[in-house]
Amino acid sequence: MAWEGLLRQRNIVFLGEAGCGKSELAVHLALELAGQGREVHFFDLDQTKPLMRSRDAEGLLERAGITVHFEQQCADAPTQVGGIVPLLLDEDKTVILDVGGNDTGAKLIGGYAHLLKAADVWFVVNPYRPWSASVEHIDGTLSAVLRASRLKMPRFLLNPHLGRDTTAEEYLAGVEQGLALLSPYVTVEAAAVPEALYAQVRTETSLPLIPITTHISVPEAGLE
Repeated sequence: MAWEGLLRQRNIVFLGEAGCGKSELAVHLALELAGQGREVHFFDLDQTKPLMRSRDAEGLLERAGITVHFEQQCADAPTQVGGIVPLLLDEDKTVILDVGGNDTGAKLIGGYAHLLKAADVWFVVNPYRPWSASVEHIDGTLSAVLRASRLKMPRFLLNPHLGRDTTAEEYLAGVEQGLALLSPYVTVEAAAVPEALYAQVRTETSLPLIPITTHISVPEAGLE
C-alpha cells in the first residue's frame, strides 16, 4: 500500500495551491482505500477553476464503489455540498475532502472544523509552481487557507512535477527544492512520484514515496 504508515485517521482532507496535484492524490488515495474494502465517500469541493477537478474522474471512482459528492457550478459561484456531517461522524465510513486551492474553497469546510480535528489534513506543495517557489508564497497561501477553514496545522507532502514529461532528474531536483524550502520550518512526511519514475528515484531520496497513476485528464488546446 503506497500510503501505508502515513494515514492515521479515517477522514482525510487535501489542501494546497491550484496546480499542486492534490486532486490526483485524493483520487489515488480514494481508489486505494476502496480497493481495501473501505466504504469511501469522496467530496469534490473545488470552487476555484473549471479545469482538472477530481469530479472529472467521477466514473472511475464510482466503478470502484466510491460515492462521489459535488455540486454543479455556474461560473465560479461558491456551491456547498450537502451530507458531509453525518458521514464524518459515521465510524464505518471514510471521507475524503478535496478542497479548493485557496481560501475561497477552504471557507466551505470552516463550519466542519470541529469535526475535522481528528482528520488527516494534508497540504500538498509542488515547488515547481510559481506560487510555491518561495517560503513567503507557501506561508501566505497556507495562512489564508487555515484561517478560512479553521483547521489545525496540516501535514506536508511534496508533489514535484512539470507535467507528464517530467524526468527523474527534474523530479529529484524538485524534491530537494521542496525540502530546502520547507524543512527548516515543518516536517515533510512524504513525496508523491509519477509511477513511471518510481523505479528510477526510489533509492535517491530518504522520503517515503507514493507512486501515483494519473487519472484526471488534462484538456488539450488546439488550433482549428
